[in-house]
Amino acid sequence: MSDVVPPEVRPKPAIPAKPPNVGAASPSSPFPPQGSGMIGGGGVSAHPPSGIPVPIGTHGSMHISAHSVSQGHTAAHNGGHGHSHGHGGSLGSGGGSTLLGYIGIDTIIEQMRKKTMKTGFDFNIMVVGNSGLGKSTLVNTLFKSQVSRRSAGWARDEKIPKTVDVKAVSHVLEEGGVKMKLTVIDTPGFGDQINNDNCWEPISKYINEQYEKFLKEEVNITRKKRIPDTRVHCCLYFISPTGHSLRQLDIEFMKRLSHSVNIIPVIAKADTMTIEERQEFKQRVRKELEMGGIEFYPQKEFDEDMEDKSDNDKIREAMPFAVVGSDKEYQVNGKRVLGRKTPWGIVEVENPNHCEFALLRDFLIRSHLQDLKEVTHNIHYETFRAKRLNENGGLHPISSNDTQESNL
Repeated sequence: MSDVVPPEVRPKPAIPAKPPNVGAASPSSPFPPQGSGMIGGGGVSAHPPSGIPVPIGTHGSMHISAHSVSQGHTAAHNGGHGHSHGHGGSLGSGGGSTLLGYIGIDTIIEQMRKKTMKTGFDFNIMVVGNSGLGKSTLVNTLFKSQVSRRSAGWARDEKIPKTVDVKAVSHVLEEGGVKMKLTVIDTPGFGDQINNDNCWEPISKYINEQYEKFLKEEVNITRKKRIPDTRVHCCLYFISPTGHSLRQLDIEFMKRLSHSVNIIPVIAKADTMTIEERQEFKQRVRKELEMGGIEFYPQKEFDEDMEDKSDNDKIREAMPFAVVGSDKEYQVNGKRVLGRKTPWGIVEVENPNHCEFALLRDFLIRSHLQDLKEVTHNIHYETFRAKRLNENGGLHPISSNDTQESNL
């Protein structure tokens, strides 16, 4: 007689707790605690933890094999004695099969964190708007360091250029062991002329040149292990706090560039308006953008699921953000705060009751920075790439000498 226990009375194995040596993250890690490494690196044992009850009739090691992914069936072959099927649904339906022990799948987050800590990442932000709207100050406030072009050697006697110029300054920022190469692209001269016809063309040209540079690296026969990313991930467009309506230049710029870059409109120097004026102006701007068919980031069609839609709807309802920038600190109620001093008090930059700078910062850096990069790559760059390859019938691989020249 076989000693196999009938399926209806076989004890169901319990999923054990995670081994104690998995899940400790470094104190400086920006990620929640996850696994400590890959299999073979001391983080995960080849044998199940002692807390796993072994089914009756099991001999030797445990093997899990998938018979049919589409049906979601997995079978545990216990030394050749019987099969235990878990009906968890297909992978696409979000179901999963019951695991007999800890595998270590969740350590992928820790692996990604370690790799990112080593390589760092790029983020390229463009600021567009009339001179005198506080673009440089706001960028310095966002990253709490002197990263703007003005901070990197701009002279106060510098004349406004007769045509729109595009200048980029790069810095390496480090926080919690994570390195970020930040590039701030300024556009001096935009909207400052008597005749501003086609003043967006140099900006559009710069954005497309970065896509072209990245595309040439991609089609090259001997590609670099990591292609330098100079593509513009985000464009902060500064709206003058007139309290009336958008200028025709504002509408024309955002309409022409909204399909090639992530545009985030902001109302500059919001402390020049009362709270009532600010709310009315924001509603008027949103209505004008909608009437003009202008799509700003985050675009509705890029919401991946209902959770994304719910979160992004709240952001879209709050835009354009009415912001105030300052890199000066003042003493308020015993605390040092960033703010602007006026005869009637101090406007606190990070106080949500005074302006919406904190909303912009959290949205731009703490919740959507990675998504900005992904939308740039998967949507805007792919659109440019498809159009470019269709025009030429494909780009020919370029020589290593051309590649070096393009990176200078």
